[in-house]
Amino acid sequence: MRHARQHAETKTRERRYRLAHEAARLIAESGIRDFHQAKLKAAARLGIHDDASLPRNREIEDALREYQRLFQGEFHGDSQAGELRRRREAALRALDFFGDFDARLVGPVLEGTADANSPVHLQLYTDDADSVPRFLEEHRIPAESRGRRVRLDRERAVDAPTWLFSAEELTFDLTVLPHDALRQAPLSSIDEKPMRRASAAQLQALLAEEEVAGFEGDAGQARAP
Repeated sequence: MRHARQHAETKTRERRYRLAHEAARLIAESGIRDFHQAKLKAAARLGIHDDASLPRNREIEDALREYQRLFQGEFHGDSQAGELRRRREAALRALDFFGDFDARLVGPVLEGTADANSPVHLQLYTDDADSVPRFLEEHRIPAESRGRRVRLDRERAVDAPTWLFSAEELTFDLTVLPHDALRQAPLSSIDEKPMRRASAAQLQALLAEEEVAGFEGDAGQARAP
């Protein structure tokens, strides 16, 4: 009985691993942005339909990092790193531009999992949600209105106004949240933990660290025989 249970648990772990990596591949290659959609599509492709085998979003994110390192890192490493840095530099300019709203960078661009299809996700904090579309209109920025359900904490959730616009050949995704949400990051839809966020100063520091690391890496390669 114990052996049979262990065997079943091993098979479930194997299926979760396969599903996580297939979902990661779909996200990387097909441009699917929604982890749940990628998970279900992967399950359909692999013919795995038991709920116990469905991986958590964090498992998919880890598999996505591994996929990017193994495949995109090997064949497109320079271009992928360049795309990520281009998005982070654009995000820094956007954080400065939306500074009156205590803007924060979140999502794949900050986490380092962004690809050529990833929008730049910003969170803006204000108790006057209408001030954001007014600000966009004042600066003649055409934007598309959307909505997004955001969990502020374990007990509270809000339907947050969202605005999408294009600049510098990139898509920017703005989520407008109450100002008191600035005190504690909203919960991530990936692992239900507080989101990682970065202010303009924090992102500037991150870019500086990357530049130093890149310089040291280039110097090390130059010294290698």
